[in-house]
Amino acid sequence: MTAYVTENPSTGAVEREFPTISDEQIDPILQRADGAYRDWRKTPIEQRVQMLRDTAAAYRERAAELASIVTTEMGKPTNQGLGELALTAMIYDWYAENGPGLLETQQLDPQGAAESIVTRTPIGPILGIMPWNFPYYQVARFVAPNLLLGNTIILKHAPICAASSEAMAEIAHAAGVPEDAYINIFATNEQIATMIADRRVQGVSLTGSSRAGAAVAEVAARNLKKSVLELGGSDPFIVLDTPDVAALAAGAAAMRTMNAGQACNSPKRFIVDESIYDDFVTNLTAAISNLAVGDPADAGTNVGPLSSVTARDNVVKQVAEAVAQGATLHTGGEALDGPGAFMAPAVITDVTPEMNLYREEIFGPVAVVYKFSSVDDAVELANDVDYGLSGSVWSADVDAAQAVADRLDVGMAMVNEHGTTLPGLPFGGVKQSGYGRELGQWGLGEFANVRLRRTAK
Repeated sequence: MTAYVTENPSTGAVEREFPTISDEQIDPILQRADGAYRDWRKTPIEQRVQMLRDTAAAYRERAAELASIVTTEMGKPTNQGLGELALTAMIYDWYAENGPGLLETQQLDPQGAAESIVTRTPIGPILGIMPWNFPYYQVARFVAPNLLLGNTIILKHAPICAASSEAMAEIAHAAGVPEDAYINIFATNEQIATMIADRRVQGVSLTGSSRAGAAVAEVAARNLKKSVLELGGSDPFIVLDTPDVAALAAGAAAMRTMNAGQACNSPKRFIVDESIYDDFVTNLTAAISNLAVGDPADAGTNVGPLSSVTARDNVVKQVAEAVAQGATLHTGGEALDGPGAFMAPAVITDVTPEMNLYREEIFGPVAVVYKFSSVDDAVELANDVDYGLSGSVWSADVDAAQAVADRLDVGMAMVNEHGTTLPGLPFGGVKQSGYGRELGQWGLGEFANVRLRRTAK
């Protein structure tokens, strides 16, 4: 059995297998990407902009087909897949519209010279290692700015996303990207390490687990390669107050269980003021209990399967361990009978620092709720994990919420919203959530040569 397999998480059926590359293919792939870079970097920016626009158009035109692919591959409800594809198209369009201006020559204070200017230029082939949970959007964050800049792409997607990665390469090539400037590969981890170490690869971007990030960063650092890591998260959702507990709890349930809870920036820890805690838990439990779990192709489904039976079983095990250690389970948490990787979404309370779940990321439809009695306690609890991707604060008093948000050790702090991602906003975290930023102007800077040219008087 090959490493790249489409195993439908709704049925458990293996639908397609894809062979990995051989070790002998590594050098020709790197030669192709390096050779294409010599020409792609010289391609007029207007042509690269048109490529981005045509790519965005293709994602919109083929949205139903592409959403169906990931429904089969990783169980994403089709309506959520369509939302992901709309955002993906927005990213390509944003860079087409705004990228050229961000790449214009920047005049600095000459500081005694006739002229001091800075330009941003490409650096060469960049390796992207992508995860399965948002197959199109996460690739767009990496691909759009780097192709516009003039770098070439070697794309290694998650083993369960072979079909969607093939479709993305096809779209890029049809939009005008030379085949050797965007190379989709099915490679092993060992082969990827070999590529990172090769002198022709100039950088690597990974979105995935902290464990995978550490492995990639180690190889990249040993070979003096730039790396960008977007890793896990255990995002706090702090509720100071709300005029409508039921409405906020219903929104929290939807946010936590979107994509079956498999989002790095999903709200995972709900930290609620003691005055409304009981009411919030009651309403959150009711809302999560009433979610429709089932066929992701069905428009009425709220929560589809997890990406695999293994992923589902890991989350079920985390819930069971927490309960065994003294946590309170209010609803769900068990694997559902029948084929596929389904589980009942869960609500857990009474988790203490001594329990494993307190510090773990739980990558599934499980909401953990904590109580606080002072703002200082809420902030301490929010920051008392190794992750620092994003977090949110909710209150009718915006000034108070902003003050708390500014105390969160995260890369993205939000007030009265959570998980917002837009093409022009920076995306990334701190601590074990990684380093570097994607999207917006920041996404154009990570793999660019920021070059100074200074001319004496």
